[in-house]
Amino acid sequence: MRLNIISDNRGAAKKRLRVGRGIGSGKGKTGGRGMKGQKSRSGVTIKGFEGGQMPLHMRIPKRGFNNPFAKNYNAVRLDRVQRAINAGKLDAKTIIDSAALVSSGVIRRKRDGVRLIAGGEFTAKKVTFKVAHASKGALKIITENGGKVELSETKGNSSGQIKE
Repeated sequence: MRLNIISDNRGAAKKRLRVGRGIGSGKGKTGGRGMKGQKSRSGVTIKGFEGGQMPLHMRIPKRGFNNPFAKNYNAVRLDRVQRAINAGKLDAKTIIDSAALVSSGVIRRKRDGVRLIAGGEFTAKKVTFKVAHASKGALKIITENGGKVELSETKGNSSGQIKE
């Protein structure tokens, strides 16, 4: 077998139909769109129109509310931070903020801030965090190990945490 004789099986690769390329092609003139009217034109489609009947997307009841001003936080568990400290990617002596977490690879991108969540083992001593939010469990674990959490100034800080 030689590389220059390898090819697809017959009929495996079907050629694309070129529409609107003359009357002799079989799909010329109207290009398979029929004739006249809005649907024969380019760029115009009637989405969701049901002939005057109330469309499905309007008949179905709506629920809930999507807040356009909601913040999108990175949720970080304490055991992920501990693994980064153990691996030498994070320095426990410096302030750990969102920029440090991104550079160490704990989070992929900086969003509206970081929310610390308790979970797993966290044994690092005297670690200072500067984050947007921290759960009560995470605050308890960090303060028990001699560390502290500085909560950044965020509008509508509803977590009820006390800044230290």
